[in-house]
Amino acid sequence: MTVGRREAVVAGAGLALALAARPAAARTEDSTGSSSRRPRTLFVAGDSTAARKHADAAPETGWGMALPFFLHRGITVANHAVNGRSTKSFLDEGRLDAITAALRPGDVLLVQFGHNDSKSTDPARYAAPWGAYQDNLRVFVEAARSRGALPVIATSVERRRFDAAGTAQRSLGDYPAAARAVAAATGVPLLDIEALSLALWQRLGPEATKTYFNWTATEQDNTHFNPPGAIEVARLVARELLRTRVLAPRDTRRLDAGIPAEWITWPPAVPSPS
Repeated sequence: MTVGRREAVVAGAGLALALAARPAAARTEDSTGSSSRRPRTLFVAGDSTAARKHADAAPETGWGMALPFFLHRGITVANHAVNGRSTKSFLDEGRLDAITAALRPGDVLLVQFGHNDSKSTDPARYAAPWGAYQDNLRVFVEAARSRGALPVIATSVERRRFDAAGTAQRSLGDYPAAARAVAAATGVPLLDIEALSLALWQRLGPEATKTYFNWTATEQDNTHFNPPGAIEVARLVARELLRTRVLAPRDTRRLDAGIPAEWITWPPAVPSPS
C-alpha cells in the first residue's frame, strides 16, 4: 500500500460508520452545506468500458463519455477511467491519489472495476475477488470519505456473450458478488450494472446487441461499446444514481429520451513520445 493509500485508510476510518448510517442525499447536503453553492463533480474510476477514447480508437466508446448527456450542468463528470486497469494497477500507479487530491465535500467517486482484476496470469493486475479486490475497493471507499465525498460502487458491465439458445451469459465470475458484498458491508450505494446490462442484452438478443458493441468491418469486440452501446449503459448508470439517491431528480435529465449517436465525439489522438 502506498503512503497515499495508507493515509486515506486512516483518515477515512473515523468517518466510515457515521457516514454509512445516513442516506446518500443527506450526506451530500450536509457535506456541502448547500448543494447549490458549488458545482458537484462526479469522478469515475474504472477500466476501458468506462474510459474516454481518442479519435484513433473510434468508434469505440466508453460509457463515461456518454454519462454527461444524462446529468444537468451542475454536475461535472471527471472521467479518470483508463484502459486495461484493475483495482490493483489503478492504485499502484497512484491514480487514486490524483483523484483524492481533487475531491471536495459533496463530490461523488464512482468506482467500477472487475474485468481486469480477473486476469490471474498478470501479476500487475490480478486481484482475487474475495481478497485483494475487496480490500482495494475499501481503499477507494475510505479515500472518498476522507475528503467528505460520497463513494459509490458499481458492478462491472457485462460482456456480449450468448449460449446456443440465445441466453445472455454471465462472464465476470465472483467479482460482481464481491463488489456487492463490499458495498453492503461499508454502507456504500451500489449500482448493479452487471445485472442490469445482462438483462438489457437478453432483451435485445444476440443479433441486436452487435449494434451496441464495437463490431466493425475488421473487429468483433464483445467487451467494448460503440456510441449507441455506451449511451445505453450510461443511461443505466444515471438511472441507478437516481434510484440510490446519490443524485436527485433535479440532477438528471433525458433518462427516457433518445440520445443521437452523433453527440459522441472523440478528442484527437495523443501523439506518441518521440
